[in-house]
Amino acid sequence: MSDNLSNGRTPAAILVTGGCGFIGSALIYQLFQAFPGVRVVNLDALTYAGNPQNLEGLPADANYSFVQGDIGDSVLVADLLAKESFDWVLNLAAESHVDRSIDSALPFVDANVRGTVALLEAVRNHLRANPDAVANGFRFVHISTDEVFGTLDWESPKFCETTPYAPNSPYAASKAASDMFVRAFIETFKLPAIITNCSNNYGPRQFPEKLIPLMLLNALEGKPLPVYGDGANIRDWLYVDDHARGIIAAAQKGKPGESYLFGGRSEKRNLELVHTICDSLDQLRPRADGKSYREQITFVKDRPGHDLRYAIECAKAEKELGWRAEVDFEQGILSTMDWYLNNRNWCDAISSGNYQRQRLGLETI
Repeated sequence: MSDNLSNGRTPAAILVTGGCGFIGSALIYQLFQAFPGVRVVNLDALTYAGNPQNLEGLPADANYSFVQGDIGDSVLVADLLAKESFDWVLNLAAESHVDRSIDSALPFVDANVRGTVALLEAVRNHLRANPDAVANGFRFVHISTDEVFGTLDWESPKFCETTPYAPNSPYAASKAASDMFVRAFIETFKLPAIITNCSNNYGPRQFPEKLIPLMLLNALEGKPLPVYGDGANIRDWLYVDDHARGIIAAAQKGKPGESYLFGGRSEKRNLELVHTICDSLDQLRPRADGKSYREQITFVKDRPGHDLRYAIECAKAEKELGWRAEVDFEQGILSTMDWYLNNRNWCDAISSGNYQRQRLGLETI
């Protein structure tokens, strides 16, 4: 094991939690690109958004293994930590959909708060039994969201690492609580942990309930394109591979106890984004009747507690980690749409629920 991973040395073994999800799977691909000989263990409970098919494109010789399990299972996590001697633990396991948290907050408390605390306890106990791991550069990176900071006015300065937390949805509150527990373990137990917060991610393999794939697939199926309120809400969009590279940079070069924000510097109104998707589809997959996909846009009642604007100032990550978003939005959205248009089997399996039947070993219908 290297003597100073924080100065950019190569990890030998990494635990990724939630690695079958959208961001987790993108991260695993990036890990093998960055460190071809690394061993990656993916711990995922395979809730509704976890899809092992997301990782079917890994190289045949990748030193990868999958463990189905919950980060709240202290015995399982302790066994993995003892067996593998991980250099990094990258925690992406979370429930992450705002609308679902409005329907019921308790699953978000269970996964995002209780699960994170259980994982922190397991890591703390492991490091207490293996004190050399800290000296050798062990890192725990907790991946969070910009939603913990609440909302911005139209002209407010962007979120930064010192922005006070002010979550407005049950999902955001659960992530804020998990961030606070990581901070507490850093301060109380000197856990070598780092917190990262990101803006809205987009890219291939995103679960279709999220805005971009939802609009794209609904458009192709002739369904309404539901836009909350008047569509004026603003989000900063970050291509998922850029985010994954940021997580790696934080683990490799970040300072324990610090937080780093990753954003795409691509603020878009929701309606502007939907118009972009519709206009691109008009060129790529014209409707049979010759009309624009914009005609499918439907404005619906706004979501309770809908934050007006998110925007991230990522200068700290750029300066201290040498990270920068490389994929501009125009390039990224076209690449994303191209992936969905050319992977309809993946999309159809999600829509039909067959991906869940397959993972459970049930017959598909």
